[in-house]
Amino acid sequence: FSFGREIYIEKADFSENPPRKYRRLTLGGLVRLRYGFIIRCEDVVRDQNGVVIELRATYFPDSKSGQDTSGLKPKGIIHFVSAANAIPAEFRLFEKLFQSRIPSNDHFLEEINANSLRVFRGFIENAIHTTSQPVVQFERTGYFVKDRDSTADMPVYNRTVTLSDGYKVKPPAG
Repeated sequence: FSFGREIYIEKADFSENPPRKYRRLTLGGLVRLRYGFIIRCEDVVRDQNGVVIELRATYFPDSKSGQDTSGLKPKGIIHFVSAANAIPAEFRLFEKLFQSRIPSNDHFLEEINANSLRVFRGFIENAIHTTSQPVVQFERTGYFVKDRDSTADMPVYNRTVTLSDGYKVKPPAG
């Protein structure tokens, strides 16, 4: 567990206008950092285009996971990476190659999923970068394997399995 003054969270873990039953960070809301402290978002910093680039938060020192005496009740739990121990990384998310489960022979090329590969940049903990484990699970995202394109400065991870599947395959009758 590494915690510091600056941390990174996923964009999806913050919303200024959260949907009903949103269990992540909101302006003025409380959330627990996985294995860490409870924080409250106090302010949102935007760039010249109005895009959120920074969140300013207060952490509660008496709320450490497993030792919490704060009495606070956060809405949910999010994961984070300490900026001091963060390593930039590339993530390749492979989706289904075809838009339908069984592509038509006549329209094979028209059924290719243009979004079958999406590439993102982000950060991982140094401990993940230095592990000898070939497969890692990134919370709420899936299982990843380190790609041979990885370098010492830029590890690359390929998602091999998502945590949910959009196809509902019926088991064979009988």
